[in-house]
Amino acid sequence: MKSAIVVGGGISGLSTTYYLTKAGVPVTLIDPGERLGGVMRTERVQGCVIEAGPDSFISAKPWALDLIRELGLEDEVIGSNDHLRKTYIQRRRQLVPMPDGLQLMVPTRVLPMVTTDLLGWRTKIRMGLELFHRPRESAHGDRSVSQFLCEHYGREAVDYLAEPLLAGVYGGDPDRLSAESVLPRFVELEAKYGSLTKGVLRARGPASKQPLFRTMRDGFGSLAGALERAIEGKATIVRGAVDALERTPVGWRARCRDSWIEAGHAVLACRAYEAGALVSGRLAELLQGIPYNASMTLALGYKRAGFKHPLNGFGFLCPKLERGRVVACTWVGTKFAHRVPDDMVLLRCFLGGGSMGDGDEVIVAAVREELRAIMGVTEEPAFSRIFRWPRSMAQYEVGHGGRIAEIEALLKPLDGLLLAGNAYYGIGVPDCVRMGKQAADRVAARNG
Repeated sequence: MKSAIVVGGGISGLSTTYYLTKAGVPVTLIDPGERLGGVMRTERVQGCVIEAGPDSFISAKPWALDLIRELGLEDEVIGSNDHLRKTYIQRRRQLVPMPDGLQLMVPTRVLPMVTTDLLGWRTKIRMGLELFHRPRESAHGDRSVSQFLCEHYGREAVDYLAEPLLAGVYGGDPDRLSAESVLPRFVELEAKYGSLTKGVLRARGPASKQPLFRTMRDGFGSLAGALERAIEGKATIVRGAVDALERTPVGWRARCRDSWIEAGHAVLACRAYEAGALVSGRLAELLQGIPYNASMTLALGYKRAGFKHPLNGFGFLCPKLERGRVVACTWVGTKFAHRVPDDMVLLRCFLGGGSMGDGDEVIVAAVREELRAIMGVTEEPAFSRIFRWPRSMAQYEVGHGGRIAEIEALLKPLDGLLLAGNAYYGIGVPDCVRMGKQAADRVAARNG
């Protein structure tokens, strides 16, 4: 049986390696970090579970939960406290609740949209009239998310609904993000119904009883640790950076720490620009051309006694028009049970990458000032933790679908070379697990 090399030990690479070992394929996992898991990193401080990277996954996408079940960790999964779910949007230094019944920015209920203070009457009327949009006969081609949504609901709705929601997920600019790649379901509904509101209402099934988000009770670090234990003794783990990849008569070989590792297959489960550095020609150009943004998270822990803000929701989002450093802030203890002790409060702020070069003290002071202005938080934090992730968030910009199609065409003649990761077909944990499993299945099928 031909062996495989997996380059990258984040969730994509760990998933690929796990499923390869299940299929009986000999595999070598190569990663330069001191620990596996990539951005899946968890710390526990004063009883608080602090996620350095992602804090949850969407329940509607099954692949992460499937993997967790296979690992025997289903009892460790917790859901979001959806009975407390309320998200606020900052507008004029006030926290305004998002209207109930929104799917992204598509309204499905009339009264919450009519009564919200988040949008003006001109936008509300336009959102109501959107119900009468009809499908266009000509094809649009790819558009930016802003262009796509502005055509339906107007600029104000993009600025105060879509932009802050997408910034919290993609860390990107809706003026540059691809509607086809970021909002494929809505593009399909537009083609079928014309009106996004009509499409969502007609496509809506019975209300789901599952929580919107799920996560691990003890953090995603426990999932990375379980995967590492599951492959221990079944896969060879090499700590180091791959600085060259070459095709051989029987497969591929990777150079790491001045030694060559040979295999029949190679799965590049690293970031796209890292994968691009290992190949050549047009394929390298396309991979290295996928843009990435940096991101940061800042966790601030407070003693519950004396903390004045009610924390009656999951947190808030800051639109670009009013944003300082804070892009989003999660009130962790409200969103997830078992993450914060009763005597503590944990605020988890997503900062984007603009503050990457500033020192910790400067960042903490600036964020505390923003939290004072937005939430009225004047208390001294009991602790803070900052995590920096340079060039970590892949951006699906306009034309992304065409780029990926060309990459796939160039990979076809390179028998045994595969890609996995958040730069291609989805950025969340479930999508990374799915792509890792698909890569492993393709390797196993070629060995069959």
